[in-house]
Amino acid sequence: MNTKRIIVGSVVSAVMLLGCLGIAFAANEEELEVSFSPEVVANYIHAVIAADRALYTTHVVDRLQEERVVIAAEAWKQRKALPLPAQMLLMAGKTVEMSGSDLRFRLASLWPIYEENGPSNVFEETGLEVVAEDPDEVYSGIITRGDKRFFKAIYADRAVSKACVNCHNGHILSSKHDFKLGDVMGGIIISFPLPIEKTETP
Repeated sequence: MNTKRIIVGSVVSAVMLLGCLGIAFAANEEELEVSFSPEVVANYIHAVIAADRALYTTHVVDRLQEERVVIAAEAWKQRKALPLPAQMLLMAGKTVEMSGSDLRFRLASLWPIYEENGPSNVFEETGLEVVAEDPDEVYSGIITRGDKRFFKAIYADRAVSKACVNCHNGHILSSKHDFKLGDVMGGIIISFPLPIEKTETP
């Protein structure tokens, strides 16, 4: 597989493409073992998500707000505003999930505004603690859901925009009100299926 063919476009189309690749890998264990490691695939997916979010933040949200053309707000539908960068990422993750893909990605935090955006299990809580302590660390491992194995990775999510900082610091439901630009606000959690383990026949 030539990775140069993967074109970084929108987070929905590009990440869905990588999700499909992950499923294809699972169908051919030998190709996965020879060509790709789960860590590499997770890094590819994270690179697409991070790039798309950064571009939306700097070229859409920040630019339009600074020029007072339009605002980005949590209640963006009611206020005829832009969705916040975090909301865009969460919506993209749900769109990928609704497509039927086994690829999953979302934002989570140890200090979520809404409870559903907190860690959902011990693995996620530990991973969020690790990346909060060291943003350059990637916390990863293999988990099982039923009879399927998934590779799961957690990357630090930094405050990339004034909109992110202002929303969390000023929100009535926020448990932390002193975020600064560049601070770790949580993590991007990515998971995708792994091949079924071969069992040796006697």
